[in-house]
Amino acid sequence: MSTQVRPRTSREAKLEALQNQLSEAVTALVSGEDWKRAMTFAARFRSRSFNNTMLIYVQHHVAHREGRVPEPSPTYVAGFHQWLSLGRHVEKGQRGYGILAPVTARFASRNPADDQSWHRLASGEKPGFGEVVKSRLVGLKPTHVWDISQTVGDPVPEFPTPTLLEGEAPPGLWDGLADQITARGFDVRLVSSASAIGGANGLTDFLTREVSIRMDMDDAAQVKTLAHELGHVLLHAPREDLTSTDLAADATLHRGIAEVEAESIALMVGAAHGLDTSSYTVPYVSTWAASVPGKTPVEVVQTTADRVRKTALGVLEQLDTPKVGDGNPPGLDRDSLTHPSGTATMRRAVRRDEKALGL
Repeated sequence: MSTQVRPRTSREAKLEALQNQLSEAVTALVSGEDWKRAMTFAARFRSRSFNNTMLIYVQHHVAHREGRVPEPSPTYVAGFHQWLSLGRHVEKGQRGYGILAPVTARFASRNPADDQSWHRLASGEKPGFGEVVKSRLVGLKPTHVWDISQTVGDPVPEFPTPTLLEGEAPPGLWDGLADQITARGFDVRLVSSASAIGGANGLTDFLTREVSIRMDMDDAAQVKTLAHELGHVLLHAPREDLTSTDLAADATLHRGIAEVEAESIALMVGAAHGLDTSSYTVPYVSTWAASVPGKTPVEVVQTTADRVRKTALGVLEQLDTPKVGDGNPPGLDRDSLTHPSGTATMRRAVRRDEKALGL
């Protein structure tokens, strides 16, 4: 009996430690600068959830402080066997970064439309005649990834990195963002100066369905402002069907949250294109995080970060523009390595469950 209990207890202890580390990392996001650094990092590691991004971020920082890695920020991270598939191996003595991985199980049903009809299949168990099988996320487990600087072996090809002059906007980004705004029924209007829109750089008017951008800024500032206003269009339209427990309601009613979300989306979109983020100003985070009724600051920060990440990823997926890497080594077939024995349909189902939990 003890041999069965011990591994489970060890895993639960590791999982609890990771959750505590994550909570501490999120709690540390108390200022606009802290938040900005985290969102910029998340943009460059956008293949990972916000939670796993934060775990990688803080553990790599510790590794650098202890002299185990040469650079303060990771470049590419992957699992032990994923690095082996690329002809590289983890150096002896290098400790991996703990992250949260999905635990899946197979479920079967003769009547898929009935949620109560699904039953879990044991390991190796085959479904009954006429049953439909799908994979579901049933929990989390600790696993590890390593930065490329912790590995040796074959060289990894580099993604082409966008290079921009000061004040220059990434090619095609303005048009791509403007297309997403107009696709949602808004007109994009250029105005001569900030005085035309109440002293702001940009303005989204949900009554007239217009997005206005001041023209007396350099191209980079204009495209950054356009991305900010797209964030408002996507997240902050007035709605009557929101309850007081919805974060969307909090953002609609709380100007601070709405501005942090819009500015963070612009920051992530810009960072994914190699745009300098030094000019971004994110409002002080601890003030609005502590002012949402019924939620702890950690809950507000995590939920807001997840909304920002998912929205920014949705914007980026629709942009046919050159971007920086997403944190995965070039050439890595992440899908097949994560779920090597599953069918394509099963893998899609698992990804949907992973997305629902922010993995």
